[in-house]
Amino acid sequence: MTTVDARARARVAFEHQAWGEAYEQLTAADRHTALGPDDLERLALAAHLTGRMEKAADGWERAHQVFVAHGETARAVRCAFWLGMTLFLRGHHARGGGWMARGRRLLEEMPADSVERGYLMVPTALQALGSGDPAAASTLFAAVSDIADRFGDPDLVALGRLGRGQSLVTMGQASEGVALLDDAMLTVTTGDVSPLAAGIVYCAVIIACRDIFDLRRAQEWTAALSRWCAEQPDLKPYRGQCLVHRSEIMQLRGEWSDAMAEVQEACAHLADPPGDPVMGSAMYQQGELLRLRGEFTKAEAAYREAGNWGHAAQPGLALLRLAQGRGSDAEAAIRRVIDEATGPVERARVLSAYVEIMLAGGHVEAGRSAADELAATAEAFATPYLRAVAGYAQGAVLLTEGDATAAGSVLRESWTSWCELGAPYEAARARALIGVVCLRMGDTDSASVECDGARRVFEELSAVPDLARLEALFRPAATGSSLTSREVEVLGLVATGMTNQQIAAELVISEHTVRRHVQNIFGRLGLSSRAAATAYAYRHGLL
Repeated sequence: MTTVDARARARVAFEHQAWGEAYEQLTAADRHTALGPDDLERLALAAHLTGRMEKAADGWERAHQVFVAHGETARAVRCAFWLGMTLFLRGHHARGGGWMARGRRLLEEMPADSVERGYLMVPTALQALGSGDPAAASTLFAAVSDIADRFGDPDLVALGRLGRGQSLVTMGQASEGVALLDDAMLTVTTGDVSPLAAGIVYCAVIIACRDIFDLRRAQEWTAALSRWCAEQPDLKPYRGQCLVHRSEIMQLRGEWSDAMAEVQEACAHLADPPGDPVMGSAMYQQGELLRLRGEFTKAEAAYREAGNWGHAAQPGLALLRLAQGRGSDAEAAIRRVIDEATGPVERARVLSAYVEIMLAGGHVEAGRSAADELAATAEAFATPYLRAVAGYAQGAVLLTEGDATAAGSVLRESWTSWCELGAPYEAARARALIGVVCLRMGDTDSASVECDGARRVFEELSAVPDLARLEALFRPAATGSSLTSREVEVLGLVATGMTNQQIAAELVISEHTVRRHVQNIFGRLGLSSRAAATAYAYRHGLL
């Protein structure tokens, strides 16, 4: 095949978004005869979209140098911008900043009014947003959008709308911010935006929607991102983040096993090539699932690994410490986090955990203050998810304060909201507290109904810590003393996840005998499943 043929095939592949084929053909052509700047830009983008980050950087750098040599300053600035932007996204801030500075120097040779000036305002605006000055960022992104609209540049239009929407959301102006995020996504879905800008916008909008607990939008745009990724089988950079978002949605729907499989696939995808900072969010999500299932050692390892990737380990790690009975550690961590949180969005992420940990430690006044703040934020954002979160926190505080009647009313509303959102675990937690309300009011029959309903969900999900808490609330008189020493031994092995056959081999007894012991344990303790038995063993220290 001639060099001309390879280039022609590469351009066809590029137009059809066959990024792997485009990269291979352009690389082959470049080995025979150096590519021109247009094909070098294609090579850089194809390399980036297939996960060959250093090859992408090399392609943009070469294209930049050729454009400079030919006096095509505007295109040289574009190459510097995208190279700097992709380096920033990978966490290489010094290199990225260097390329942005080079682009700004070249701008001095250009007319005062150019679309490239808008592009090079983007990193400055992002820096303002990241350093806690969303108002300045909003002003800068508004200027970016004005330039983009004036020159009719689709990529810059999308980036400008995205940045200003993020800034307004961070400032607490959720409705105005979300409108701009939707506008940015509309620009992307019409197909006028380049794949590189589209991927950035998709992921950033989903994160913004998730941060303000706009579940409907997060699900809608995650589904759109999944379709977009599926249309480009060779795509690497955004698929891992898409899998993490899908896992989070599956978790909310109560599909915990599928959520774990999805996030494990995300970790495998993000490991090749290594170095993608999205691995931090994948590890945090894995930690959340492990914590909820009671696999505390593995959960801690996942949270710590998330921290190693630059992702905050809180509030998950603080909630883990609470579940482990290390209340003082949980309090110290969550107090630090809430003190450092600035702005309604950042605080909303941790307030519900703060309420739970404060109430567990007997700090009712602090819990009340945080629950009130969360309710005010929920009212401002007006999203059903955050209102359900705030309702649960308010109900827990009222119950702790002794106002069972008011607590029951608020918790019923929260439970209804969780059911409407299709969130079975959160609905079960609300139902467990409703059971406590019924107990406080002397309605033991209703308390039993609520308890059984919550227990069924926790058992289906293998939510061992929640089952243990339920045991503590509704079976306070039960103890391990009603079991024989052999039954305690069998219960401990059941709690490790062993099957009857494995227990029989471990204890050198028949499987029939093990089955009889398990039946006796369930009958004496009033348990209905192995998950409930595991929770009981955790609660009573029988492991």
